[in-house]
Amino acid sequence: MSAPARRHAVPAAALALLATAVLAPSAAADPVQDPIPVGPGAYFTAQVNGASAQAVVKVVCPGPVVAGSTGHPVSGQTVEVFRVVPPTSSSVGYTGSAANQIDAFFSPASSTANPPVVLKSFFAPVAIPTTLLLPCGGTGVVSFVPLPTSPTARGVAVTVTYVNIAV
Repeated sequence: MSAPARRHAVPAAALALLATAVLAPSAAADPVQDPIPVGPGAYFTAQVNGASAQAVVKVVCPGPVVAGSTGHPVSGQTVEVFRVVPPTSSSVGYTGSAANQIDAFFSPASSTANPPVVLKSFFAPVAIPTTLLLPCGGTGVVSFVPLPTSPTARGVAVTVTYVNIAV
């Protein structure tokens, strides 16, 4: 290769390498985790709508809203549990020796008839049912409880704020 051809080839190769590095997605930028079945001996954290604290749950409460009013959650909202590796802090849950699912209980619930949202896998969001009756405003807790329980099992809670979008 002649000297003038080499002078043009090096910058072109450098530009191609730079473009590849800039345009290639980073593996650390958005890690994807396959679902893992819930089972015994696992530490976990939880999220409601992508937040592990101070999560917002949108509720539809048409008409005049008074203290104690309830409504249904908007579709497209989720709960999720994430497996974590020890060592952990005391703010994580533990499935104990028997759990094969984690149930998410919403409170304060207007009705004891609200069923839990059942999570059978880590890293797999589950839709919040639009049939639940939840407060039209204020704060509450979503408790993530490993079931069946055992003496070593412990749940984890996520604080939520209920927001009426029909106002």
